[in-house]
Amino acid sequence: MTRSASTRPSLPQTRRARAWATLPGLREPARGRITRSRGDPRRRTVARREKGGFWVGLAAAAFYPLTAIGKRVYLGAEKIPREGAAVLVMNHISHLDPAVDAVFVHRQKRVPRFFLKASLQDVPVFGRIVTGSGQIPVARGSSAASDSLKAAHQALQEGKVIVIYPEGTISKDPLGWPKEAYTGAARLALQNDVPVIPIARWGTNQIFNGYTGKFTPFPRKTVTHLVGDPIDLSAYRGGNPRSASMLREVTALLMDEVTRLLVQIRQEEPPVKPEPDQAVTKTETKTEKPEDGA
Repeated sequence: MTRSASTRPSLPQTRRARAWATLPGLREPARGRITRSRGDPRRRTVARREKGGFWVGLAAAAFYPLTAIGKRVYLGAEKIPREGAAVLVMNHISHLDPAVDAVFVHRQKRVPRFFLKASLQDVPVFGRIVTGSGQIPVARGSSAASDSLKAAHQALQEGKVIVIYPEGTISKDPLGWPKEAYTGAARLALQNDVPVIPIARWGTNQIFNGYTGKFTPFPRKTVTHLVGDPIDLSAYRGGNPRSASMLREVTALLMDEVTRLLVQIRQEEPPVKPEPDQAVTKTETKTEKPEDGA
């Protein structure tokens, strides 16, 4: 005599019963779903996304599909704080960088604030997205240029994330290595006691080369972000944050860390730098220029 199908427990039910009954820290789930008890250390904690509002959502809707042009690789992304202020220092190699970097930071549940050319505010629709999402306009060559750094300081005091390209524009190096940088990132780092995190990104230049202007979307390229550990600036905190020599020293430190990460991605060394007495740095004459993401 065969056993009635109505009295034989189904296989899925048996497996669910064994799961919650035999694994420590689990309780019988509601509606067949396995859940962990509140005191179980293995219980997953999901970080909440920083609220950005309508304009951030609109920017995400535009940028996420755009970044699908390349295959993404994120390394060390967990080092970006999920809450609180931070300065993210990055290299700049392509016009695609701001969109790609914005999506990268947004995927870590943070809303990035970039320095952007003030003229972008006049672009229909896009200009409204720029202002509505809290981006920081830079009025080049005007008395209002310093206002952008003030806005960045205010954003950091409010616990926001600032993304900055210390080079100020796309690298003019034909091989894509970082060049001399402005001191705006160092000013933010020294005047605000917040994490300063170096990030190298590589691959956007192979899609849209900022040096030659060549656009090569196919075949799809890989865009890699590598996040480093927060830079220890404790040795500089007690000094004068407006000292020109200190600003140059901290700027060099920031860019050295970004370059070190870029070496890891590219698996090659940059060209040897010229001797100090032969090098002419931007910071000697243009220390007040904030960096934008154009």
